[in-house]
Amino acid sequence: MLKIDSHQHFWQFDPIRDNWITEEMEVIRHDFLPLDLKPLLDANGIQGCVAVQADQSEQETNFLLDLAEEYDFIKGVVGWVDLCSPNIEERLEYFSQFPKLKGFRHILQLEPVEFMLKPEFKRGISALKEYQFTYDILIYPPHLASTPELIRENCDQAFIIDHLAKPYIKKGLFNNWEADMKHIASFENVYCKLSGMITEADLKNWKKEDIFPYMDKVFEFFGAERLIFGTDWPVCKLAGDYDVVCGLVDDYLNKLSVREQELVWGKNAEQFYKL
Repeated sequence: MLKIDSHQHFWQFDPIRDNWITEEMEVIRHDFLPLDLKPLLDANGIQGCVAVQADQSEQETNFLLDLAEEYDFIKGVVGWVDLCSPNIEERLEYFSQFPKLKGFRHILQLEPVEFMLKPEFKRGISALKEYQFTYDILIYPPHLASTPELIRENCDQAFIIDHLAKPYIKKGLFNNWEADMKHIASFENVYCKLSGMITEADLKNWKKEDIFPYMDKVFEFFGAERLIFGTDWPVCKLAGDYDVVCGLVDDYLNKLSVREQELVWGKNAEQFYKL
């Protein structure tokens, strides 16, 4: 069975640039590079990965592309570009020369809710489709209510929600998240990543019964045809090692048909990112 980790990160730790990694996150306050990931992929039967930006700079995009050029198991890159730039078409034209660059992401969870509805940001999003670039939506639940407007204006753009939009798993809350995710799933051009779940739970004391109800909801809303597996390594290490994440998803998927398992483990990622 094809297995793709559709969401992981590489970095050479810089305490100034990576100031989001606080001292309490000691376990990830160092370098994480392809040779650190490869044994974990092999041990879990995963054939390839998609490296996703963690820093908001074109230098980050180039760093990931250089790694992807060197290591064949990095099947794709989700980079960063200034989507608000008046020169966005010029930058996308430049980046279109790199076949492993599949799409872009902006860390919207750090922005006010209204940021994604700024005319210049929406203009940047609307420019992606010409170059067949995807867009990863990284947000918190309060951003969800504004997200349909962005999607509705770009009905042919391939979008994917990262980390289930970070529901309040630790508190066991569904609140507006459930209704908002159901609405977003009604747009057929939007996928969702089964990733980043254990770090939204109680980091030291989570159990699968805390997380499965949220997985139930996205399976109900998106179906196996639009869900994609990812680990969020190495960030996942704050709550569990790589094999723990794989085991959690495997435990859940075991009740599904072989076809559905194949879709979530790898085929959807292959199709969405054109790997």
